[in-house]
Amino acid sequence: MRYARRALLVVDVQRDFCPGGALAVSCGDEVVPKLNTVIEAFVRARLPIFFTRDWHPPHHSSFKAEGGKWSPHCIKESEGARFHPKLKVPKSAFIISKGTKASMEAYSGFQGTNLKAILRRLDVGEIFVGGLATDYCVKESALEALAAGMKVAILADCIKGVDLHPSDSKIALRDVSARGARLTNSTDVVRLVTRETNGQEFRRARIA
Repeated sequence: MRYARRALLVVDVQRDFCPGGALAVSCGDEVVPKLNTVIEAFVRARLPIFFTRDWHPPHHSSFKAEGGKWSPHCIKESEGARFHPKLKVPKSAFIISKGTKASMEAYSGFQGTNLKAILRRLDVGEIFVGGLATDYCVKESALEALAAGMKVAILADCIKGVDLHPSDSKIALRDVSARGARLTNSTDVVRLVTRETNGQEFRRARIA
């Protein structure tokens, strides 16, 4: 089955993953301005936009106190779980909450959510992915989208990694590229979406 539409997937740009947060990604907030330009282009083009967020219960299995890997973060309804205050989240956007069950880790925006079903219902065949963090949730979301048969483009200037090991983000991008994802940047995506939108409006004007 072929899908025609494009969509934007903004991954986990939450307070706890930005400087000053409970599990901050170094310079994580630097992705926000460029993501906002892409978000605005997708809004103008009336293309679907998705925001994933960790939305954990207080005793989530990923937390160190429960035997997990991470400090407590993104506990649902907490300030740390909210999106970065400067991130532009349109009213029309889809909010996908993941990691909502205490016993289940969920790096991918597809895991335990209805993201795949919504994308298919909207006839989405290609997604552009940016956000946090490159070596975890961005990577896993991209891989699951590829496994679902979608085209995937990573916004290389709109991602930051945890990099517990210095090369983790590079390895993550290498892995998703090997599976078929392509790397792009915010400027090229805005130009692409804007050009196509203007072309569609021109065609509609001629028909009218």
